[in-house]
Amino acid sequence: MTIRDLLGVIRTRWRLIALCMLVVIGATAATTIVTTPVYEATARIYLETEKAANDRATGSYAITQKDLNTYVAILGSPAVQDPLRERLGLAPGTELNVGATVAELTNMLDVTARSSDPQLAAALANTAGPVLADSAQQFSPLLANNNQIVTATAVTPAVLPSEPISPKVKTNLALALLAGLVVGIGVALIRHLSDTKVRGEDDVRELSDRPILGTIPLVKNAGRPVLSIADEPHSHHAEAIRRLRTNILFVDVTTQGHSFVITSSNPGEGKTTTSVNLALAMADAGSKVLLIDGDLRNPTVAKTMGIEGGSGLTTVLLRRAEALDVVQRWRDTSLYVLPAGQIPPNPSELLGSEAMSLLFQKLSQDFDYILVDSPPINPVIDAVLLNQLTHGLIMVVAAERTKRRELEAALRSLKTVDVPVSGFALNLATAANSLAYRYGTYGYGQTGVMHSSRAERASRSKATRRASRVR
Repeated sequence: MTIRDLLGVIRTRWRLIALCMLVVIGATAATTIVTTPVYEATARIYLETEKAANDRATGSYAITQKDLNTYVAILGSPAVQDPLRERLGLAPGTELNVGATVAELTNMLDVTARSSDPQLAAALANTAGPVLADSAQQFSPLLANNNQIVTATAVTPAVLPSEPISPKVKTNLALALLAGLVVGIGVALIRHLSDTKVRGEDDVRELSDRPILGTIPLVKNAGRPVLSIADEPHSHHAEAIRRLRTNILFVDVTTQGHSFVITSSNPGEGKTTTSVNLALAMADAGSKVLLIDGDLRNPTVAKTMGIEGGSGLTTVLLRRAEALDVVQRWRDTSLYVLPAGQIPPNPSELLGSEAMSLLFQKLSQDFDYILVDSPPINPVIDAVLLNQLTHGLIMVVAAERTKRRELEAALRSLKTVDVPVSGFALNLATAANSLAYRYGTYGYGQTGVMHSSRAERASRSKATRRASRVR
């Protein structure tokens, strides 16, 4: 995975990353709030010996490093803690957290006390020195024999701590932010690597180098067939179809075949709806268009367009009618529809027959463009047979629905029989699936209109020349 891929994952799954960050920060904040604060205070004391007031003997005893280490060790003993509680007025058995370290080459101790009460922490640190000095004689036989006592002088008294040493709110939240970001990116990468569906344009590009000719938005409230070109010509869906039509017209410039198969890897990806709307858009540009329902296993074009589908392609192939007798003009447009007709027991044989080839050649002379709605690629071979008649194959891919392995299998099947894909149409896309919708449609729409106008003028000119030849 490259840095660009990682940035793409972050951009696509930023909501998941943000959620992980919020969870980690929230858990850390909650833990910090319920954690009892701990305050720390430190006092530096100087220990020295002096004779008792009634002692007239000569000589003295100097405190050694060994004695200082002994004093550090007895700080937690009852001999020190009981008098310390008594001086501070604490109840017997109250836990005291007091420790000390020896300052090198001196008779000084750094006494450190910790408590949930900042005042008690400071009092413990300041009081521990004198109490320790009072108890020192019983732990040093030489001091006792010389009748000397230990005194403690505060070099640096402990001050009232202003903030706790634990928990550290700012540090904890900063670490939580960093940890949440790492966890979020990790979860996003796991989700991305384990994701089996095609989510957007980048996923299609990973599987094929063929262009994405159009990105068609999801229509959420579609309780009926989506014929946006006819019913809602100014909708985002209609504009996306026109953009797809424009790009297909440019593809047609290279193929000069004027016929395309519209298919998908599996059922339910919206190929029929795309085929119908694309045919309407081409007819709307002034071309004479024929839409053929080539799905002889599960025909849906007639139902989608609300026309009679009892007679159609199979009727013509069985020589029970002429093509012009069953081709239906849709409303007052230049779009003509050839339904599938009755479902035959041998659809693949019919589509690959010589009769089908002759029929397609004849129809190609009467229409500017022919679009064929084909069965999906993975279940059957029909799309490959139809592609032998046409000059291009458009693959419809449903965002959030098509699985990567299914699309990859379909592309592999086409490559095996040397059938190139002219381009892809990403269907059912949301703003998260497409840059075009993420950044708005105005600028893109203007470009599409500019390109579309050029292609439409060329298409109308070509349609006029072809119509003259037909007449």
